Amino acid sequence: MGCASSIHISDRVVYHSGKESEDSHSPQQNCPQPGHIKPNNACQSSLTEVQFGPMKLYEDQLQVLLVFAKDDAQSNSFCWACERAGFRCNVARTPEAALESFQEKNHDLIILDHRHSRYFDAEALCRSIRAISCSHNTVIVAVVKRPDREEATVMPLISAGFNRRYVENSNMMACYNELIQLHHGEIRAQIKLRACNAVFTALEQSQEAIEISSEDQIIQYVNPAYECIMGYQRGELLKENTEVPKSEKNKPDLLDNISSCIRRGKEWQGVYYAKKKNGDSVQQNVKMTPVVGQGGKIRHCVSVNRPLNDHNKTEKSCERVQAESQTDIQQSSKHKDRRKGSLDVRSTTSRGSDGSSQRRHSSMARIHSMTIEAPITKVINIINAAQESSPMPVAEALDRVLEILRTTELYSPQLGTKEEDPHTNDLVGGLMTDGLRRLSGNEYIFATKQLHHIPGHLTTPLSLNDIPPCIAQTMENEDSWDFDIFSLESATMKRPLTFLGLKIFSRFGVCEFLSCPEATLRSWLQIIEANYHSSNSYHNSTHAADVLHATAYFLCKERVKQSLDPIDEVAALIAATVHDVDHPGRTNSFLCNAGSELAILYNDTAVLESHHAALAFQITTRDDKCNIFKNMERNEYRTLRQAVIDMVLATEMTKHFEHVNKFVNSINKPLAALEENGGNGDEDSVKSILTAPENRILVKRMLIKCADISNPCRLLELCIEWAGRISEEYFAQTDEEKQQGLPVVMPVFDRNTCSIPKSQISFIDYFITDMFDAWDAFADLPNLMQHLDNNFKYWKGLDERKLRSLRPPPE
Repeated sequence: MGCASSIHISDRVVYHSGKESEDSHSPQQNCPQPGHIKPNNACQSSLTEVQFGPMKLYEDQLQVLLVFAKDDAQSNSFCWACERAGFRCNVARTPEAALESFQEKNHDLIILDHRHSRYFDAEALCRSIRAISCSHNTVIVAVVKRPDREEATVMPLISAGFNRRYVENSNMMACYNELIQLHHGEIRAQIKLRACNAVFTALEQSQEAIEISSEDQIIQYVNPAYECIMGYQRGELLKENTEVPKSEKNKPDLLDNISSCIRRGKEWQGVYYAKKKNGDSVQQNVKMTPVVGQGGKIRHCVSVNRPLNDHNKTEKSCERVQAESQTDIQQSSKHKDRRKGSLDVRSTTSRGSDGSSQRRHSSMARIHSMTIEAPITKVINIINAAQESSPMPVAEALDRVLEILRTTELYSPQLGTKEEDPHTNDLVGGLMTDGLRRLSGNEYIFATKQLHHIPGHLTTPLSLNDIPPCIAQTMENEDSWDFDIFSLESATMKRPLTFLGLKIFSRFGVCEFLSCPEATLRSWLQIIEANYHSSNSYHNSTHAADVLHATAYFLCKERVKQSLDPIDEVAALIAATVHDVDHPGRTNSFLCNAGSELAILYNDTAVLESHHAALAFQITTRDDKCNIFKNMERNEYRTLRQAVIDMVLATEMTKHFEHVNKFVNSINKPLAALEENGGNGDEDSVKSILTAPENRILVKRMLIKCADISNPCRLLELCIEWAGRISEEYFAQTDEEKQQGLPVVMPVFDRNTCSIPKSQISFIDYFITDMFDAWDAFADLPNLMQHLDNNFKYWKGLDERKLRSLRPPPE
């Protein structure tokens, strides 16, 4: 009885199936025409046994995806080969159809046509597929042209994510042989690798402590039970050159006997004292098994350990720790309905912390005994003292607390456990890293090494009363959240920052505070705006004007006014105006990967934000005609300057979660506690929270952060326009990264394949919702939250219809 073979051509041809037949037919009859697929007798059983050590695997019928823009002899031969081999086959004509088909069926093998770049970019499509989490075990083959002269290197293909190439050959048996070799080679190897996940799951769930080390006794794996018993975190042990201290209770020759036994390929079993992280020795029943690998040599040693005396106690401790972790996960998932797995800013710890940066136990012991009077040191010393008299479960839990406290990223959540969404992963990776890879020989240099100068017709400052009526009319409702910045952009011929700045700065009395003439302010606004790149689709002076408008709106909120002084308000308005000056339209990661002059200058750390702040003060102070700080008293200027710099640096996204968490824990939670205890809380207590110097800094940081990325909280039409602009800027960066051979920071932002609704949903989920929930709780912004809800539903609706564009197609 033969099995059914099937061909499905996405977007073009319906699904086919055929019954067993021994007829042979030309490949042109296979894929394109309905009803002509007739499987060969070579059809395999739907389940095949594969032996993997002692584990028996069952291989299902292989799924193959052919991506060819049009029918030709090559694609038809692969169709015929799939039929003969008994593989299920789909054919896609476009990158979009290929991605959709792969996400639905998770094919074992993908064959991409790399011969005709005019139809689609095969390497870009391969990268997009690799960006999908379930593609790790998929084999991808590039069909390339037969070389005319010299053989080309395969490195570009490997870098794009291909496993191998196939030089075009439309001979049907050649295609069939290629599939069979792939099946018994790379594909079967990937099936075995997938099975390893089940093995590691068993190890992770085991109540016995398991350690796997190399032939050089370097620890390569420990399971959670080992962590519970020994007190170490996995991240500590897997660091280079990490050694677990040996207990002095073992007999002197015991370790030599164990090593000798293992070297001879013999299993060793006996009683062994292990030294825990807190210095205690625990007696264990240990079974060590050498594992023979390549070349008949011992490549690994597996150690299974069980404490002799306190097994039950340890087991309960492990169960308790795991139960606590599970509870944390469940609680953090119960959040607002409009998010799919949005990060809860109140739950940012994880068992996966790398712990202390110290590698040796002796070094950690010295850290424990240090008497430096920093607040965190006091906390660690208090916890250490509490551990000494605590029962085992409490001591183990405090160990976890200590490891979390010692990490440098106390506020940055680990997003690896979130939904494996390539749009989210790329956004998080692109916005919260400074470029992990460096490429020599590639340098990105700003097109404008000299500062911009004001065009001649703008050199004569006008007063606020001289603003043209059409522009003044456009700005009549600038104090409303629904103000249309794009109308002002059009009316001012892409110079909205100067005019809006004049009006907002006048409303807040900035010239009076700075003791500077209005003409100086006008000159300053003009030269700052001139140093924004009008060629950027997003990071231009319109974005700066939009952020300035949002900042002014937030400054009028009652809670904000109670917290900030006049100097804070002026600093916020100036910071909003200059926060992206001379932005090149590329991310920090791009500049670091490209080895740009700015990345080198600022040591790959907050590159753009440092440049914006530094350049703003350079522009301002170099010429008295635009020096708005000229008449300030020295100490007041230093205070203002520090506040502006701090706010501009706060817009850098790597510290996003730190700023939000500090705001919630230092301001929102104490205010909420006061309100719960007695109506609106004691006025003096509320005032002390709002006006504390450290809290004023947090308010200013949160204010400019929310203003900077408030686009999803604008009116829907404004939100859509901003989404299109930022997407275009990311598309242009991806294009340039490919042209220059740089790492592609955000692969999903490929203009040919990107879903803009998905990218907006991910951005709202991971960055916007929690931050604006916190800001709304403080400043009371119901209109913004309603816009956010409406906009999220809009993007969700487009995504559910599988639309990738900004707007639905016309009715």
